Amino acid sequence: MNRDYPLERVRNFGIIAHIDAGKTTTSERVLFYTGSQHKIGEVHEGETTTDWMEQERERGITITAAAITCFWTKTGEKDKKDTSKKFRFNVIDTPGHIDFTAEVKRSMRVLDGAIVVFDGVSGVEPQSETNWRYADEADVPRVCFINKLDRTGASFERSYASILDRLSAKAIRMQIPIGEEGAHEGVVDLLTMKAYTFSGNMGQDVVEGEIPAALLADATKYRAELIERIVEQDDAAMGAYLEGKEPGLEELKKILRKAVIGNDIFPVYCGSALKNKGVQLVLDAVVDYLPSPLDLPPATGKNPKTGEPIERHASDDEPFCGLAFKLQTDPFVGALTFFRVYSGTLSAGSYVYNSTTGSKERVGRIVRLQANKREEVEKVFTGEIAAAVGLKDTKTSHTLCDEANPIVLEEIKFPEPVVSLRIEPKTKADQEKMGVALRKLADEDPTFRIKTDEETGETIISGMGELHLEILVDRMKREFNVVADVGKPQVAYRETILGSSEAEGKYIKQTGGRGQYGHVKIRMKKMEPLDPEKKIAKNITREDHFEFINNIKGGVVPQEYIPAVEKGVREAMSRGFLAGFPMVDISVDLYDGSYHDVDSSEIAFKIAASMAFQEAAGKAKAVILEPIMRVEVIVPEQFMGDITGSLSGKRGQIEGMEDRGMNKAVNAKVPLSEMFGYTTTLRSMTEGRGSMTMEFDHYDVVPNNIATEIIASRK
Repeated sequence: MNRDYPLERVRNFGIIAHIDAGKTTTSERVLFYTGSQHKIGEVHEGETTTDWMEQERERGITITAAAITCFWTKTGEKDKKDTSKKFRFNVIDTPGHIDFTAEVKRSMRVLDGAIVVFDGVSGVEPQSETNWRYADEADVPRVCFINKLDRTGASFERSYASILDRLSAKAIRMQIPIGEEGAHEGVVDLLTMKAYTFSGNMGQDVVEGEIPAALLADATKYRAELIERIVEQDDAAMGAYLEGKEPGLEELKKILRKAVIGNDIFPVYCGSALKNKGVQLVLDAVVDYLPSPLDLPPATGKNPKTGEPIERHASDDEPFCGLAFKLQTDPFVGALTFFRVYSGTLSAGSYVYNSTTGSKERVGRIVRLQANKREEVEKVFTGEIAAAVGLKDTKTSHTLCDEANPIVLEEIKFPEPVVSLRIEPKTKADQEKMGVALRKLADEDPTFRIKTDEETGETIISGMGELHLEILVDRMKREFNVVADVGKPQVAYRETILGSSEAEGKYIKQTGGRGQYGHVKIRMKKMEPLDPEKKIAKNITREDHFEFINNIKGGVVPQEYIPAVEKGVREAMSRGFLAGFPMVDISVDLYDGSYHDVDSSEIAFKIAASMAFQEAAGKAKAVILEPIMRVEVIVPEQFMGDITGSLSGKRGQIEGMEDRGMNKAVNAKVPLSEMFGYTTTLRSMTEGRGSMTMEFDHYDVVPNNIATEIIASRK
């Protein structure tokens, strides 16, 4: 079986946006115009292809990222028989709600480009900023699409200004709309200086015409800005332009393509996906400006045996290497493992090496997905996104590769959960099923955690927000038939120290026969951020929130007991000091101790380390930390006073206010513990007209009076 599309005609891109900006509606148009389906599904009718979970259709939101393969020929080149002009699109429609932010983060890691959709009334919204930041971190080239220009209150210029102001000054208009709100008819392309309208019952016919006289002056002015921005990217073109020679259309497109791939320009398009205006031209832009796998630097990783850096180029002839970025339980085929192929090819029925775990697994079948429909394929090639059936031990962000040429790619980093719930099965029969269901859901979602409360034996689940946990409990009921009682949402507090201290732990136990002896001395302080220029010293182990320094000289504590000391410290950290919450950002320096030739053991040193840690934490000013959320509330102006008052009453700090379409937006930082159920309060305060978004910002020290209450409630 050979490759059906050459690599330069493959585009892997995602559609990302704030909740309700019209992302899924845009995806449905993409599917319709690329001929992947004969009918457009609408979010408000609950019939979309990419939102295929029951919960997604009921709520009209996207929860899981859906991967779709489809094909596109550029507008004006549609000769049905000529397939040499077709492009293969692997599209991922991602969620907009902040609680499912992990889906966006993992998708960014495997995409080569993105279409960022904005609401033409609201412009840039909080989740747009988060998604943009994720795209920046992953260096993903972007094309912007200002959607919903048919809505009352829509303004292209205001939304465009919000992109320049809040996201990037590198954005530039490629189009301007013909009319807005009810009068929105089409768009003007500034490069070609043509007007485009969309006819046919689904807007499938793109009609090219002359620019309306009323828009000609604006179009000419904005085109000059666009051309200047493009030629700035190329010295030769700039020189010619200054002499009065404008480069030709193909030359301009070539320079612009290079600039978009280098993240030096973000082109901005406009239209209305719901009213079928503008989407085809955005797909043309994907072909013209977003990269193919060949345009990007090679994938980099490490040799798992030697730790040396390795590169893999986008080529079918290189050894196979791919990244698993998502697991999904499918009722018909079982576990699906979604992966992106960075180099080489993979055949169904072959064995693949998981270099993260060091195990070999057989790939039973390979499927290409059309959201929830699937097509089996014998082989996948470089640059493709597909799902494997039959992998048992592969989890999110594991590297799959050729055993003879191992490589480990960089893992995807996910945010920490901030909300917890107690959950218990209704009946004994549900007990076992609940364990299985929770494990499967946790495998699928890296921001969903499960732990057992050691004192009460209860199961505690943690996630990114109330909606996140609500959906997971709902999925447990529907997909696994597990009915459970759920407690009130709890905040995921942490503990840390503000000062430094020294302590020693001595564990001596003499019973008949062999005794126990362990003795350590430690220094404890707040962990300092590592200077990126400095390498970690050999005697230090370091993770995100913990540093262990082995300063033992002359073997006063034998080498074989050092790991036991570190383990004892870690276990003590996980149990907390003040109220049983895990401790973070702590540096422990083991500098002295003693041992006994006969009686010393790993367990004795583990207990001694745990005792020393508890004593040191008591002297080092331990405090409780709470998650502080970045909150944005959007309300009509008459409710502003009530809202700012209510947020201040919740220990919130108001950071600013601004106009947002016809409404006002209030930005504040508020402790999560004060925000449970706030959506309901907000609705009743604003006659149902207010809306809010909230995302994690940072951890901060809890005020003393509240810390005392928290400690008392945990005793």
